[in-house]
Amino acid sequence: MALNLIPSSSSLAFQNLHTASRFNLPTYQLPRQRISCAKRTGKQRYPSEKKKLRTKHKDLLSGSKDTNKLEGTWRLFKLLVPLDQDPGKDFLDISDALLQQIAKVLKFPVASLLPRDAFSVVRKSFDARKRVKEPKFVHTVDVDVERLISLEPRTRDFISRLEPRVGLVEHMQDRKDFGDLISIVRGYKETPVNGENGHSILSGESYQTKVSRKPKIAVVGGGPSGLFATLVLAELGADVTLIERGQPVEKRGRDIGALVVRRILELESNFCFGEGGAGTWSDGKLVTRIGRNTGSVLAIMRTLVHFGAPEQILIDGKPHLGTDRLVPLLRNFRKHLQDLGVTIKFGTRVDDIIIKDGHAQGVTVSESADKLRLRSQKMEFDAVVLAVGHSARDIYQMLLSHNVELIPKDFAVGLRIEHPQELINSIQYDELASEVARGRGKVPVADYKVANYIDKEDLRESYDPMVANRSCYSFCMCPGGQVVLTSTNPSEMCINGMSFSRRASKWANAALVVTVTMKDFEALNYYGPLAGVEFQREFERKAAMMGGGNFVVPVQTATDFLNKVSGSSLPPSSYRLGVKAANLHQLFPDHITEALQHSLAKFDKELPGFICKEALLHGVETRTSSPIQIPRDILSYESTSVKGLYPVGEGAGYAGGIVSAAVDGMHAGFAVAKQLGLFHSDIESVLGKAQSFGFVKY
Repeated sequence: MALNLIPSSSSLAFQNLHTASRFNLPTYQLPRQRISCAKRTGKQRYPSEKKKLRTKHKDLLSGSKDTNKLEGTWRLFKLLVPLDQDPGKDFLDISDALLQQIAKVLKFPVASLLPRDAFSVVRKSFDARKRVKEPKFVHTVDVDVERLISLEPRTRDFISRLEPRVGLVEHMQDRKDFGDLISIVRGYKETPVNGENGHSILSGESYQTKVSRKPKIAVVGGGPSGLFATLVLAELGADVTLIERGQPVEKRGRDIGALVVRRILELESNFCFGEGGAGTWSDGKLVTRIGRNTGSVLAIMRTLVHFGAPEQILIDGKPHLGTDRLVPLLRNFRKHLQDLGVTIKFGTRVDDIIIKDGHAQGVTVSESADKLRLRSQKMEFDAVVLAVGHSARDIYQMLLSHNVELIPKDFAVGLRIEHPQELINSIQYDELASEVARGRGKVPVADYKVANYIDKEDLRESYDPMVANRSCYSFCMCPGGQVVLTSTNPSEMCINGMSFSRRASKWANAALVVTVTMKDFEALNYYGPLAGVEFQREFERKAAMMGGGNFVVPVQTATDFLNKVSGSSLPPSSYRLGVKAANLHQLFPDHITEALQHSLAKFDKELPGFICKEALLHGVETRTSSPIQIPRDILSYESTSVKGLYPVGEGAGYAGGIVSAAVDGMHAGFAVAKQLGLFHSDIESVLGKAQSFGFVKY
């Protein structure tokens, strides 16, 4: 059985304990007692969230008097079903126990008389926190009122007495049912709009009555933002060319195989570059902080289902796909785009943007295999959508050469920590760990999310302004996954995590990262728009040297990292290209290392057993989000520096993750179409308001 490490009261055979005492960090010895389940609390809400809830409560109370309770949909939240009464995480229908909970909310006396066809599960998640006393599945259920009354007329009186309650019961009389993006666009094209002289015309025909040709648009980058921008523009009738420096997923998979097996790094086809972007060979997380129930997010999720994702992602509280599901999904996506007439140019690198009189008029491209760029080709377009990822550093340099404004922005750097998955299961679930069954059991494979804001009170007498006022948090947690190489240059070492749909690996990994700002860049004499890029490179090169080259990753146990010592034997790692013991506490500047150490000790209090001899830190994680942002108009999505250039997605600093990048690309697609006369409506009327991305922690 996995055991917990406990603070030592005796002298340890460790050296250099200055850091531990300075930051009130415990030192660690081999454990003598078993793991106790993590002490978890309820969701902490920011003041802005509380204010939003109060406003929503007032709206519900004022609106409930005016709505017809016997129409529309009632949404019931927080319907709790104990684990032993639920069929498990993969069951998404109405169980007997869930029907009992619905009957309680409706105050209907006989649950078995309620027709299951009138109810649908819209969210299901697992809650094993100690504060709920027993593990439960938490459901959100929609009630189709008209169908319910037609199937069971006796429910009419019970529905008429139902009252809205914030966070528990909500009435949605005019709820808009968002379909997938394809049906949304085609529905718009069939909707009449007012043309000249007040005559009604079909919106899909309006552009063709004004110009003689389709607008030609280049979309640079085949990640989520580029794919969804392309989909919108092509569906609205544009002549789109999608340019991707990497390879289609079939060829990309072979290139990644050559990297893992034979250490051959293809500079333009790897874990970062290629069809689907960096998210293809990842966990395929679909969790987002931009509003799970917004029309934009629902449209993205249902479009993914249209192209082959399981319908479970629409309901799962923490949806993910896994690489094995992303690959066939992307093939279906590609075929649909080609059927629409989209020209897709794989293995094609954009070397330059053609700019005349402050307007983007095309791009210069060459084959990715042409490293010297001897056979370049100019391609003219009416607009250029720039949807490159955050690793396309050559694109940033090219934009600077054209005086395109780039703003350095905050991001985070750190290390990736790996534990045995069984250990994380035990920490999170205690005796329920056996229910995981390598992803096939009743409960999900356990994950975690930890965060710590370091303030003056935390540091006490050891207060250091360079350490204080930073956030340290887990990032891109991959349960049942593996650590992979995401370097795009053989002299740099950068890693990430990935997993397959079942999350059946025996390891769990996550990045533990600390926020960095312009002050950190300037401390190393990096200035200007690309200071963050150079900051990343500094530590990627240093990590590569620590590993000794040949893509070997430098590692250190968490206990050694905390106490700034070396020499402990290394536990196994999932990283397939080899690891080497190193002093990772010497990798970053002292203030970053000390912030990581301080937060690690805090995380161990929240998740007892997190710091242990099996916890292995890997270096280095630097590409948590884009180090720059390309300013653009808030409505048109057009660059403030160059007309006809539309920077979108994660590489432009407007997204962080698959879903937010896809949403940004989708909204940009509509904005570009509107600029070019293909779209005549208000974007928000079609998709709802796009929420701000902000600083994302995946």
